[in-house]
Amino acid sequence: MTILWWHWLILGLLLVAAEMAAPGGFFIIFFGVAALLIGLLTAVGLGGALWMQLLMFSVLSVASLWLFRHRLMAWFERSRSTEPVDALVGQSCRALGDLTPRGAGQVELRGSAWAARNGSDVAIGRDAPCRVVRVEGLTLHVEPEGGQS
Repeated sequence: MTILWWHWLILGLLLVAAEMAAPGGFFIIFFGVAALLIGLLTAVGLGGALWMQLLMFSVLSVASLWLFRHRLMAWFERSRSTEPVDALVGQSCRALGDLTPRGAGQVELRGSAWAARNGSDVAIGRDAPCRVVRVEGLTLHVEPEGGQS
């Protein structure tokens, strides 16, 4: 059986494409990169016999998976916004409608509408500024900002 250099390249491209289509994990991409490297080595005459190509493919795949997957996952986690929801406490927002005392409604915070509950005994009017005092699930507990209503 003969595996030509371009067979490795096609296999590598298919594996990289499969990683892109699969939801997260970063497993298949290391096998795809290893296949691409074996294809390039074979194209320049450094691939050796088929058994050597298969051995190099296996070693490169597993070694790169073991060495680089954790770093790659950490890099992607770092690039995500990991700001906790509790960081919303103290933020200023705007009432999208009238919020009766201890009543529910909606507020706008950072350009998004949030479910809100007025935690004070003072009504908050439409478009009035208010401040987040507590976060409970996806509900913001707000109070009038500066004693305004």
